Amino acid sequence: MFVYLDNSATTKQYDRVTDEMIRYMKDDFGNPSSLYGLGITAEKALKESRRVVADSLKADPKEIFFTSGGTEADNFALYSAVHARKRRGNKIITTCVEHPAVLETCRRLESEGFKVVYLPVDSRCIVDPERLEAETDDQTILISVMHVNNETGAVQPVQQIGRIKDRYNRENREKNTGIIFHTDAVQSYFKLESAGHLAAAGEKGAYADMISVSGHKIHGPKGIGALYINSGLSVPPMMTGGGQEKGMRSGTENVAAIAGLGKAVDINMASADEMRGTMAAMKKYLLKGIKTEIKDITVNGPEEGPDVCPSVLNISFAGTRGEVILHTLEEDDIYVSTGSACSSNKDGDSHVLKAMGLDHKAIESALRFSFGGFETEEQMDYCLDKLKAAVTRFRKLGTFR
Repeated sequence: MFVYLDNSATTKQYDRVTDEMIRYMKDDFGNPSSLYGLGITAEKALKESRRVVADSLKADPKEIFFTSGGTEADNFALYSAVHARKRRGNKIITTCVEHPAVLETCRRLESEGFKVVYLPVDSRCIVDPERLEAETDDQTILISVMHVNNETGAVQPVQQIGRIKDRYNRENREKNTGIIFHTDAVQSYFKLESAGHLAAAGEKGAYADMISVSGHKIHGPKGIGALYINSGLSVPPMMTGGGQEKGMRSGTENVAAIAGLGKAVDINMASADEMRGTMAAMKKYLLKGIKTEIKDITVNGPEEGPDVCPSVLNISFAGTRGEVILHTLEEDDIYVSTGSACSSNKDGDSHVLKAMGLDHKAIESALRFSFGGFETEEQMDYCLDKLKAAVTRFRKLGTFR
């Protein structure tokens, strides 16, 4: 039996997405900037995908800019925001559990003279909005806090943070601060209903000025993503050149991938409620089985409620090594991870679990199970059976060392 439980790393692409992409590779392959029929057909594909993505975020199509993925969207947001506001201040507020696309960009900005505050999180992997508010001052130009943590599934209080930002900007209007709030919504896009309300363009109480999303986390193509930029912002472009993407990201558009992203978003908009329900049910089912069958485990992050995303489950199995269990499960066609795919090839403990206060042994024994909305109880039973055997075997071997 094949069981794929690493959907936070990437998801299996929908067949309908693949078919849509092939159309724009084989037949409607024109350059969308060309004036003849092939180009006009390609341009229509871009417009339709931009409209669909905008609808999913309750934004305006003119506020959606296509990127090469979530990492570029994060880079685009941070660099553009700080360079738009650098004459007003030099302070960036983020958290110590962000995706490397944000953390590494912040470190580079520090080398350019910007001051970065990396807020801590509690044992549930959640940042304290009151501490963030206390750090906000007239030198603050950017706040960047992810919506859902990619390793633990913890949901950050981004709506509250957005209100803090709005209130500060409103109360300090004479100082002309204009703090920008960015959120990386790569792991929450279609996994949480609230992700579709982060922009809410035109509505009072919009939460984020910039939102990053990615295609391959929602059963779409790799190498494509999007950045929402509130139309009220004026920020410099990511790349200059021929003026594509309204001059914000020049370069001939990847029409096939953009069309694939649009198709994936369209499919998800029709099925998101059902998929979220499946994720939540399978996560609950697997967790209950693990708690019943395997002793000495610790759930890393909140287990249930509004503070946790239904797509991610992170557990430490005391007395084991996660990497060994991972490869043991792989032999039975079960695929899980030990953490973020963007960090798994690097040496050292997970920066996320370390920030939550876990020691080396607890981090070393952690596994992440992430759901895509197509799992079954039969698959969960199979996974539990093989997982229990792997953990038991490793723990027995450990007693002889």
